[in-house]
Amino acid sequence: MPPKRLRRAERTPRAWQRMLSGRRLDLLDPSPLDIEIEDIAHGLARVARWNGQTLGEHGFSVAQHSLVVEEIAVHIDPTLEPRWRLAALLHDAAEYVIGDMISPFKAALGVNYKGFEERLEAAVQVRFGLPGRLPAPVRTLIKQADRASAFFEATQLAGFSAEEAVALFDPPPHSYRPALTPMSATEAQARYIERFLLLSQATGFAPLQRRADTERA
Repeated sequence: MPPKRLRRAERTPRAWQRMLSGRRLDLLDPSPLDIEIEDIAHGLARVARWNGQTLGEHGFSVAQHSLVVEEIAVHIDPTLEPRWRLAALLHDAAEYVIGDMISPFKAALGVNYKGFEERLEAAVQVRFGLPGRLPAPVRTLIKQADRASAFFEATQLAGFSAEEAVALFDPPPHSYRPALTPMSATEAQARYIERFLLLSQATGFAPLQRRADTERA
């Protein structure tokens, strides 16, 4: 007799995602070995900030936001080491899997969501030669740069007044005023990978051995 097919309700829920690289990432227990920069760049370039409620022909992608955050972090601290600049670029990398959930919804979901996000972030950081948990001063700097980028996005692209944006995101750093124009997904993806390669080379990052290579050894 053929095996009995389980009804949909009886099947174990799928907790992994297939990537275009062929990797299969376990969302509940993510392995650094299943994370590739090409997948991250492709995903982030197609995830829109502000739920897509921004001006312009293209959505303002998380990939482009990440480029701005790294630039602001260096503006705030010109002596920032390349590895922490790389950390700034990768600060939202987990969103290639979980999307860019707006802050009010993250708060509504509570601590379980935060833990889920932190596991993904740690796996990404380890994959690219960074500590699973960044030093507190680095986290603080990246958060400051992230909020500054949000201020500029809010006022230039998302219809917020300067007063609203200051109340929500704090004043941006002095003498830094980017002019934000949303890029196409193709351009944002290419720029993100280009920046990653430059920074990872500057850190002396040695890629983790791929699982397939390990299995052949």
